[in-house]
Amino acid sequence: MTDLTKLTLKGALDGLKAKQISSTELTEAFIGAIETANPALNAYVLTTFDKARGMAAESDKRIASGDARALEGAPLGIKDLFCTKDVRTTACSGILDNFIPPYESTVTQNLWDDGAVMLGKLNMDEFAMGSSNETSHWGPVTNPWKSNASNAALTPGGSSGGSASAVAADLCLAATASDTGGSIRQPAAFTGTVGIKPTYGRASRFGMVAFASSLDQAGPITKTVEDAAIMLQSMCSYDTKDSTSLKVDLPDFSSFVGKSVKGLRIGIPDEYRLDGIPAEIDALWEQGIAWLKDAGAEIVRISLPNTKYALPCYYIVAPAEASSNLARYDGMRFGHRTEAATGLTDTYELSRSEGFGKEVKRRIMIGTYVLSAGFYDAYYVKALKVRRRIAEDFTNAFNSCDVILTPATPSSAFELGDTAKAADPVAMYLNDVFTVTTNLAGLPGLSVPAGLDSKGLPLGLQVIGKALDEGTTLAIASVLEKAAGFTHKPSKWW
Repeated sequence: MTDLTKLTLKGALDGLKAKQISSTELTEAFIGAIETANPALNAYVLTTFDKARGMAAESDKRIASGDARALEGAPLGIKDLFCTKDVRTTACSGILDNFIPPYESTVTQNLWDDGAVMLGKLNMDEFAMGSSNETSHWGPVTNPWKSNASNAALTPGGSSGGSASAVAADLCLAATASDTGGSIRQPAAFTGTVGIKPTYGRASRFGMVAFASSLDQAGPITKTVEDAAIMLQSMCSYDTKDSTSLKVDLPDFSSFVGKSVKGLRIGIPDEYRLDGIPAEIDALWEQGIAWLKDAGAEIVRISLPNTKYALPCYYIVAPAEASSNLARYDGMRFGHRTEAATGLTDTYELSRSEGFGKEVKRRIMIGTYVLSAGFYDAYYVKALKVRRRIAEDFTNAFNSCDVILTPATPSSAFELGDTAKAADPVAMYLNDVFTVTTNLAGLPGLSVPAGLDSKGLPLGLQVIGKALDEGTTLAIASVLEKAAGFTHKPSKWW
């Protein structure tokens, strides 16, 4: 095994178990790759190489003694949203630029308990608010993919852009990510990787820096569907420290990968055929339908009539919850505190003004507005009613189908600094048009790479499953993955 960084998570774990490679060798290979690529990609905002070497050495001892755990010796990247004990965690915001948590998030603790190795913290949009990873306090992430029509730097998507870029560029075996309105699936689609958001409550939110508490959900970005199943197995658990955590049995997710989908009903929603979507997106969707037909699945037309209200509903509910969650950052207890204040009010105002970025301030203002006395019923309460209708649409649709197939994104990766999107925030928000519905309904959603567009950039298909049915979602995705035969990788330019 010469190029260790190109291994899948499953391949690396098999090699470690067979003692063909050591965790130390694997970790050093990734450290070298990060040192080479990160100056150009900016995927990692903090590296923990000394810690990684120590964890790898411990894993090698456990493997040698026959005491290996599920992820023993596997080097991973961690999105900077997950609190890591004694390791700086900022959610890529200036207001948290000096925050070192005294505790560990449940998701990352699960990974360490299973023997994983931490390479460092991955870049993201500030407080997970963004679709291009350009709102980060630490600067934007660059997609390792390049268009064949231009040498311009492209977005890896957001908010989990650092996670997606690192996995696509082979700077970790897999990465943790989070999804509030598509922040796992959109970056995965833009980088030719696999991303899954499990059912809301499957993975604990304890120790995740909150954006919108009723929407946030942890999940992995990986190189393959099988790798996603492996990561999901470790990341998900019931947690008494999270009141929204679901106390349900955890199935063997890997057992669904490669499973026959014959007889399963695939729902195709009419409302996802939008005006102005590139023909290549629609063609890929039709190809995905054909692949599943060939695998023995039944195609069923369904309707999700309230889909058209999903984006405005999301951009009321999410900012409202963000406004409440981010009120805790006041310059008093932790995080950034201004040095220019002359009194208590100044401390609050200047600390928040200096610490928060432009997009976060925008969403706080929107959220505060819709929660204010004069507009609470007109906007927030109405949005909650629409959210209920969207969830009911899915419940009704699943009476006639087992999973739903849609495009993952309305385009391939666009250029960093796209002037149209920079000038009009709503244009940026439209990137979430295919993904926000699953967050509003709390359903599992997965993006699998399925082809390239005319510019040579990845495109993904999205599989939406029933609540707590990640297994069928993974089974469908593995059939699509096999049929697509997507083995493309970005040409190394860094």
